[in-house]
Amino acid sequence: MRVLLIGSGGREHALALGLAADPSVDFLAAAPGNPGIAQVAELHEVKATDPAAVAALAVELAADLVVVGPEAPLVAGVADAVRAKGIACFGPSAAAAQLEGSKAFAKDVMAAAGVPTAGSYACTTADEVARALDELGSPYVVKNDGLAAGKGVVVTEDREVAERHAADCGTVVIEQYLSGPEVSLFVVTDGTAAVPLMPAQDFKRLADGDEGPNTGGMGAYAPLDWAPDDLVDRVLRETVEPTLAEMRRRGTPFAGLLYVGLALTPDGPKVIEFNARFGDPETQVVLALLETPLGGLLNAAATGTLAELPPLRWREGAAITVVVASKNYPATPRTGDVIEGAEVPGVIHAGTARRDDGALISAGGRVLSVTAVGGDLREARDAAYALVDGIRLDGAQYRTDIALGAVEKRI
Repeated sequence: MRVLLIGSGGREHALALGLAADPSVDFLAAAPGNPGIAQVAELHEVKATDPAAVAALAVELAADLVVVGPEAPLVAGVADAVRAKGIACFGPSAAAAQLEGSKAFAKDVMAAAGVPTAGSYACTTADEVARALDELGSPYVVKNDGLAAGKGVVVTEDREVAERHAADCGTVVIEQYLSGPEVSLFVVTDGTAAVPLMPAQDFKRLADGDEGPNTGGMGAYAPLDWAPDDLVDRVLRETVEPTLAEMRRRGTPFAGLLYVGLALTPDGPKVIEFNARFGDPETQVVLALLETPLGGLLNAAATGTLAELPPLRWREGAAITVVVASKNYPATPRTGDVIEGAEVPGVIHAGTARRDDGALISAGGRVLSVTAVGGDLREARDAAYALVDGIRLDGAQYRTDIALGAVEKRI
């Protein structure tokens, strides 16, 4: 099988590693890729959000399967353009990707499907924002309605901060705050059949102790030994299946990766958000534990044959990833700093590039996802932080408490 992977981040490097390890994949290309992906895939230049350009590249490479990693190309219609060329594509249509592209759209789908989620209001004016904040109260949850690269959400007890974020965004969704531990569940689907992956937990705040601003994610781990035994079955029954049915009813079936962000509230699991693709950095830990060949799984979803796939197989043990971010992230990250010690197994590249002299340099906010697997979570955690200790990046930021609460049985 000839596979073309679209994207250039840590999620895409993790996907590339999984695809390259699949015996059924005999050719792997990535566009535009990064220096880490270049170790396992042939790189090609393309503007990932240009549907015609991506489709043309897929035809040129005689791809059997295109896997679209990031959300922006999906919302732009890349999957539609690829499928129009007769090539299988893992990723939802532009219409279905609105589950992530518009928070208001996702809320409308959830309401129609009876999905448990937070009460909310879609607001376009300052008066609407004020009324919603008054009614829903503190802590205030204010979400940019559109795509914001994982940084469009503000959760704060400061009314002024909430109002300022709403004004900066334009159209926003203001939600009731959901208390309880957060869980990410990935579901691979062909629009009808749904195959859940292993639940994971990520860490959105920049600093230890869940302090500092929200980020795209500073680390993750799996499995979640503390989660309820019936969590996955319950989320499939109460959330995933009704959502997929509602999308089919609307004539826009969702096929690809449905990311369900959950809060485990005292009233049960409730949806915080949907995404239309693999989450980053949870992908790094979930795929590290997946034993079932990745290419075959994604191809089954892309070709409508997911129901025929045998049950997934998982490796024993646990996995953890620690994100190493650049100086000033998540504001305006500093780039161009030399990175040492990052070209070793377990270090997944996200925001990296090659300088003309061959040196590896930082090229984004979240630079590396340092990932390790161990017999248990403590062993995986020790191994991941040992890898972090071997990396040199001036001004690097990373959390030292990823998965610590789970290891110490505080969650």
